[in-house]
Amino acid sequence: MIQAQTFIDAAAARGLDFYSGVPCSFLTPMINRVITAGGSGGGSGLDYVGAASEGEAVAIASGAWLGGRGGVVMCQNSGLGNCINPLTSLNVPFRIPLLLITTWRGQPGRPDEPQHVLMGQITQSMLDLCGVPNLPFPSDPAAIGPALDAALVRFDTDSLPFGLVMEQGSVAEESLDETPRSLPPAGTRTDLRHHGDCPTRVALLERLLALLPEEAAVIATTGKSGRELFTLSDRPQHLYQVGSMGGASGMALGVALTVPERPIVVLDGDGAALMKLGSLATIGARQPRNLIHVLLDNGVHDSTGGQSTVSASVDFAAVALACGYRSAISVDDVAGFDLALRQALEDGGPVLLHARIKPGSMAVLGRPTVAPHDVARRFREFVTGSRKSPGG
Repeated sequence: MIQAQTFIDAAAARGLDFYSGVPCSFLTPMINRVITAGGSGGGSGLDYVGAASEGEAVAIASGAWLGGRGGVVMCQNSGLGNCINPLTSLNVPFRIPLLLITTWRGQPGRPDEPQHVLMGQITQSMLDLCGVPNLPFPSDPAAIGPALDAALVRFDTDSLPFGLVMEQGSVAEESLDETPRSLPPAGTRTDLRHHGDCPTRVALLERLLALLPEEAAVIATTGKSGRELFTLSDRPQHLYQVGSMGGASGMALGVALTVPERPIVVLDGDGAALMKLGSLATIGARQPRNLIHVLLDNGVHDSTGGQSTVSASVDFAAVALACGYRSAISVDDVAGFDLALRQALEDGGPVLLHARIKPGSMAVLGRPTVAPHDVARRFREFVTGSRKSPGG
């Protein structure tokens, strides 16, 4: 059995100091210690962001790496299913490393709840299948350094995730000293809609490119938003997400928290936002003043044939305000978008800019010709300057 602080100190010495995850009873000592030592903003250099889902935690930690920090994701092995999509379609193409600490509920030979039996049998093989090499989480202080060094070799060699599988009782108990969260002040809602013909996505992206300051960074969700942004203007401060649908807002939160001095804009879609709606709650709880969340809502899954989403029955502005956003602005034309973006840049976030747009895209629509891993590294260089994180 080890002390949580011993592992945390050894990880921090290797540049791994940004944690995100979803709790498990096996992880209680680790999570409690990270939070108590400063994970809620206590100034120790540690951060812990509690996520709404394990997949969101992977996106947040990946965003932290883009912002120059080393990311650690902690979750129960029952949540590995939620991690698979970003691990395989975000971390692999962008080659973003992180340390994944997952528990071993349902370990063969140990009594556990029935829902953990199958996952306990396949935890390590599932990680192997996803291309995540893994070792047992160290239960002896002498094993901590070698385990972490094995992760760093993986980061330096392949720039991809590495896993540690934690058995019950690996870490000594820790108490929790956490400041309770209070309900944030009610945000402001602004309705600039004119209920006429909706604009195209590209018309709004053109205004975005014209209005954003040079220091702003943009993360575009998977699908046609990123493809149109690339076609209009390929810039080092743009990241065109591929795969990991719904993960763009979590990635943007990770970047915003690690680079608070720089405006971060996430271009989301209605289908993607609905897939990870819990990310709005996480963003609202963390209150990043530098985050602008632009939701381009055409009511359909445009990339797959135009099937309807359920966005017509969702009041996204109300959802954002209920989750703690400082403001939410609704628009449905170019002039309203122009005014709303100027207001968001001036007032600060987190702000949701919900824009109704037409389905469809540019007649001649290309795809990014820069490889995702190169996009990630030039983006990180832009937002951090010379600051480096593990696996860079």
